[in-house]
Amino acid sequence: MQQRYATNPAQIPGMTTEDLRDAYLIPEVFTPGQVTLTYTHHDRIVLGGAVPAGTDLVLPTYPEIRSEYFLEHREVGIINVGGTGTVTADGEAFTLVNGACLYLGRGVREVVFADADSGVDAESGAQSGAQFYLFSAPAHTAYPTALVNPGEGTVRELGDQLTSNRRTLNQYIHENGIRSCQIVMGVTTLHPGSMWNTMPAHTHDRRTECYLYFDVPEDARVVHLLGERDETRHLIVADRQAIISPSWSLHSGVGTAAYSFIWAMAGENQAFDDMDAAAITDLH
Repeated sequence: MQQRYATNPAQIPGMTTEDLRDAYLIPEVFTPGQVTLTYTHHDRIVLGGAVPAGTDLVLPTYPEIRSEYFLEHREVGIINVGGTGTVTADGEAFTLVNGACLYLGRGVREVVFADADSGVDAESGAQSGAQFYLFSAPAHTAYPTALVNPGEGTVRELGDQLTSNRRTLNQYIHENGIRSCQIVMGVTTLHPGSMWNTMPAHTHDRRTECYLYFDVPEDARVVHLLGERDETRHLIVADRQAIISPSWSLHSGVGTAAYSFIWAMAGENQAFDDMDAAAITDLH
């Protein structure tokens, strides 16, 4: 488990591109045959990936969280961005197709990730199995396990083709959907011809938000904005890379092609629309 320490706005002006990437970009989220996690001290979030690659992967515990088992004091949202796979929680198996979301609450002792088949394409030999994205936060009570399939959450159509941000938002874990202690989580997919994931940019001063960009074409990138309104910076992000966005940092992004991203938040409240917009004309 990697650790990322908390940062503050006063550090931004003196940070190089490498410094920004080291603080806010997670370039390798999915490693075949491994559970790969990053612990950020912003709201004590843990995020990362589990790629069975034909094996059964057990979610371990880590010295950084000082727990007997991973979910002793935590909850986790899991979204599959690969082929069909299974997550077994204390002996109960759940099948996750691409885009499905599973919530596991505090107290689940054993979590096992697996592919629904061999995880390898028979013709090319390439990896075609499940890729589970994990987002975890501390939890102070237990909510029941819940599975939601793509399109079964709260679906919101946002944006406009004229402003290049027509997008479909699927809310999975939220105050009117799957219940959790802190986590708010879902998937946004941009329509063809749209590239802005949100505009205007905004902050969540009461929550940390993390993005996982996926379905980004190999020859495309996303330019992700961060920082304060009068001191913005950017990161160039590739497919299946993640961004940590502290509560004080605005976030928005534009791609060179359409893409999807998982957004997930934890912090003071679970109100999705609790955000402070930053008009593009106010950014520097």
